[in-house]
Amino acid sequence: MISKTKISDGYSTVLPAKIRKALNLTPGDILQWDVSDGIITIQPRKKMTLMGICGVISSGGDALNDKKKMQSGEK
Repeated sequence: MISKTKISDGYSTVLPAKIRKALNLTPGDILQWDVSDGIITIQPRKKMTLMGICGVISSGGDALNDKKKMQSGEK
């Protein structure tokens, strides 16, 4: 799905409706931006839910590794 947006004078842009709807994005969701070799990659990251946090806590293991996974959006 390809969409185009324009950067405003304040350096803002609008997330196109068809992309918001396709990814079920809502206000408060996080967009993670990455630039590599002149290419921008944007990945959505949903807010953590209480159940998601409990799942991380109950999984045990390496706390530092778990934190890195949470921050990267990895499951």
